Amino acid sequence: MDDEKQQESAGPVELPEGREGYPQEVRIVRRNDREFVLVGTAHVSRESADLVRRVIEIEKPDCVCVELDAQRHKALAEKTRWENLDLKQIIRQKQLTTLLVNMLLGAYQKKIGQKLGVTPGTELLEATRAAHDLDIPVELCDRNIRTTMLRAWRSMGFVQKMKLMVGVLAGLFEDQEISEEDLRKLRQQDVLTELMDELATAMPSLKRVLIDERDTFLTEKIRRSQGQRIVAVVGAGHMNGIVKALENDEGDQPVDLEDISVIPPVSPVWKVVGWGIPAVIIGSLVLIGVTQGGAVAGDNAWFWILANGIPAAIGAIIALAHPVTIILAFVAAPITSLTPVIGAGYVTAFIQVLMRPPLVKDFQSLGEDVGKVRMWWRNRLLKVFLCFILPGFGSFIGTWIGGFEIIKNLFH
Repeated sequence: MDDEKQQESAGPVELPEGREGYPQEVRIVRRNDREFVLVGTAHVSRESADLVRRVIEIEKPDCVCVELDAQRHKALAEKTRWENLDLKQIIRQKQLTTLLVNMLLGAYQKKIGQKLGVTPGTELLEATRAAHDLDIPVELCDRNIRTTMLRAWRSMGFVQKMKLMVGVLAGLFEDQEISEEDLRKLRQQDVLTELMDELATAMPSLKRVLIDERDTFLTEKIRRSQGQRIVAVVGAGHMNGIVKALENDEGDQPVDLEDISVIPPVSPVWKVVGWGIPAVIIGSLVLIGVTQGGAVAGDNAWFWILANGIPAAIGAIIALAHPVTIILAFVAAPITSLTPVIGAGYVTAFIQVLMRPPLVKDFQSLGEDVGKVRMWWRNRLLKVFLCFILPGFGSFIGTWIGGFEIIKNLFH
């Protein structure tokens, strides 16, 4: 719905001076006696940051809503994200995979931003600064980033996760120039609609969590904000969903956000598989001992140790891990493969952090280093991820090789 139609349906309204010059990235929705001015932005665009400040200064709203949660706002405003990051605690909580995906997505966004001379999220921070300058209350309306990432990750199957990782890595290593004109095209409604449709087809669960759920969350938070005139600064990909929800005749009814604000538990299927494989291996070794003798069972146990330990250690060697990390990769893999509680990759990543903790400069240069293959071995933070992925993959291969051999010997 364009401005003229909205004005006709809402009756005479006193428009702020300068509003007539708004570009198509600005949408206005009127519900009852309230007015919502939505600014769709590209998160790596200097032009978007300038537009945000201009709209807020023209509108002088009662409240400014921003697509940020408290954690992301603190990171942008204080620039202390990396200094406060506790890698050891993240590994203990088994959140390293989620952190890796989050960092890769953030690094890709930063890569684009560097080409345009702007820090990712500048326009969101600019919205809070403009509101502060005019003494206007600010509402942080986005869902917690950790909740979003974990819901997205757990909503995908193994194949989808691999497709996402490959796609993000391909984008990081691709050296393609992106101009403000390209970003302007991406902010156009028809292009965004096409992109959203493609995402829904390729990864429907990811689109549901990253777009649809957050559309609902953002809309409800915007609706709950105080005041008659609200300016909301959101990513352009959320514009259509939010506008549609605000214009919905049933949209005045409160929405319960609890269901989309919790982290879903791990699927019971994975728990069954996780405990089932160790049970089969251990049970087979016991049966071999009973039917074929302790010596044969011992030989199979040694095969299991070597089948797991050697590939995991080779993975750590390829990662150029610390010598202690390599040794413990060999020791840990045969044990961790028999329990779903923790994987070999988490053990080796934890030991690598203890032996060679990342430096501040490693975090600061992540955006540049992540797109260069050689830097994955030079940047200590990226090497932690290599020490997580490669030994874990080696242990995974060893589990299937060792398990197949033991089960085969059970029937000999």
